[in-house]
Amino acid sequence: MHEDEEVSGRVTLAAVAKEAGVSMPTVSKVLNGRTDVSRATRAKVEHLLEVHGYRRRAQAGSRSPLIELVFHELESVWAMELIRGVENVARENRATVALTESGTRHTPGPDWLPGVLQRRPMGVVLVFSTLREDVKRRLRAAAIPFVIVDPAGDPDPDVPSVGSANWAGGLAATRHLTDLGHRRIAIVTGPEDMLCSLARLDGYRSAMSMAGLECDPRLTCFGDFHVQGGYEHAMSLLDGPDRPTAIFAGSDLQALGVLEAARVKGLRVPEDLSVVGYDDVPLAQWSSPPLTTVHQPLRTMAEEAARMLVRPDDPGTGAQRIELATHLVIRQSTAPPRQR
Repeated sequence: MHEDEEVSGRVTLAAVAKEAGVSMPTVSKVLNGRTDVSRATRAKVEHLLEVHGYRRRAQAGSRSPLIELVFHELESVWAMELIRGVENVARENRATVALTESGTRHTPGPDWLPGVLQRRPMGVVLVFSTLREDVKRRLRAAAIPFVIVDPAGDPDPDVPSVGSANWAGGLAATRHLTDLGHRRIAIVTGPEDMLCSLARLDGYRSAMSMAGLECDPRLTCFGDFHVQGGYEHAMSLLDGPDRPTAIFAGSDLQALGVLEAARVKGLRVPEDLSVVGYDDVPLAQWSSPPLTTVHQPLRTMAEEAARMLVRPDDPGTGAQRIELATHLVIRQSTAPPRQR
């Protein structure tokens, strides 16, 4: 790094070092994520870089031919769809994909950041809803572009992101069931603190209202997007004479749990119970029966996010939101309700 490298076209790093009362090598260490800098010094330098609007020049050859993909968990079936999408774009650009597991479903943990600053990838795709301000600041200062692939919520407006139409998906799933003649329809959506779960629930409620149906609060469950949660909620919903004739599950994995609960209860799908999933992961067409579900274009979402990173314009310098459409895929797990 040269002393005459500019900060926002005007202020030099030498001036930032002087203002912070540190040496140029110390500023360089902060920019490159080195750990041999005290927390107080790092905070002071990062603050001054932010105040002066620093954007490190992304010089040719300064980045690794690498796209970093960061999840909070790699167990979900839909994680493979996102990996394939990023891999497709990486291959087109002669880059490789690095996978990192960190943090919670809302934001990555602090452990991955020093490593990514040292690796200096072409960009970072994050499968989270939000990023802490200091993380955004440090990535931008190091000229590492980042994009959130967000099937989980609504990111901050200053963060480039790719999402999908969750409300429309919930509406389409539930309208399909009301059009078939179902009146007692349950929903097992995702966690209550995730905006996608609430958006799909709002779509469900809108479809019920459009059909002139009341939403029984006893038929609304918040799951965890996993098979076991879908199974447990369905076992409770199907336990009693006034059970629902249809269940809309907020993920295909939860829908598989619903199918297993129906089997345990001695109910046939779709004759005794209709089931709709969400995501349309490849496994959905191989369930028994094949699952009616809302197609969320996970692979395309990941491809769009990765392309935002490799475009000549730097997506880290401005916000961009892409929202892709969802649509219903009708298979064999839904039918008109049987007269009881």
